[in-house]
Amino acid sequence: MNTAPLHFIKMHGLGNDFVIVDRRADARPLPPETIAAVSHRRTGVGCDQFITIEPPAADDPAADAVMGIFNGDDGSPAGACGNATRCVADILMRETGKDTVAIRTAAGLLTAWREDDGQVTVDMGEPRLDWQAIPLSTEQDTLSIDLTVGPLSRPVGVNMGNPHAVFFVPAVASIDLPALGPQVERHPLFPERTNVEIVQILDRRSLRMRVWERAAGITQACGSGACAVAVAAVRRGLAERRVTVTLDGGPLVIEWREADGHVLMTGPVAMSFSGTLDAALLSPIQAAP
Repeated sequence: MNTAPLHFIKMHGLGNDFVIVDRRADARPLPPETIAAVSHRRTGVGCDQFITIEPPAADDPAADAVMGIFNGDDGSPAGACGNATRCVADILMRETGKDTVAIRTAAGLLTAWREDDGQVTVDMGEPRLDWQAIPLSTEQDTLSIDLTVGPLSRPVGVNMGNPHAVFFVPAVASIDLPALGPQVERHPLFPERTNVEIVQILDRRSLRMRVWERAAGITQACGSGACAVAVAAVRRGLAERRVTVTLDGGPLVIEWREADGHVLMTGPVAMSFSGTLDAALLSPIQAAP
């Protein structure tokens, strides 16, 4: 068992924060218990998601790196995280001097690049909109899912590498998201649970969004959620294909390209600090069954 200190980087995109561990340099096992302990906000570093950077497979020359995404509460794998992808892309671009990088994720190969103003754009690929792809437990029209939880009703279903239920409301401030979010997340209609977005249309190019993330709760920002919101608004005829989505942590620019159906997300990234995790934190957890 490797008990040496483990190096990490703490980064965030609009307050959606991550502990990032480069496993290209240190490939020790990271069981869910370790990930959950490191992610804990009182006794660990604290983060919404725990991120790993892995070397690409020998037969995957298109990828600059592989990114692993894990939920902070229990260390379970997560399918997609747009803000984390932008953070990892920033690391890789600074490391290599490239302006564009490709990152292999559970959601596929994602391309990211740096804009002239220093912000990072990631191509999140095409949204999946069929009820089986969300997934839902019963066949539904994903443009208007038959679901009501309190004042929330008829969400739009979108899969951006992970499931999203998007509710349009007159005012996001009027919604008790801490109470309603977990009810929607764990509703039997969503066999893999779901992320929950509430959205207020400001105008056809401006949306206000709050999010309850699956296995994370309320977060300051969710990149894949902002993408899902933009797609849902276009499908409902409420917004243009390029919009600014303002989250609790700030704005992201989302474009659902008509030419190829891909969703682009642009926003800032920031490094908070770096450090090492002491063996006293890692060893007892790694020794657990």
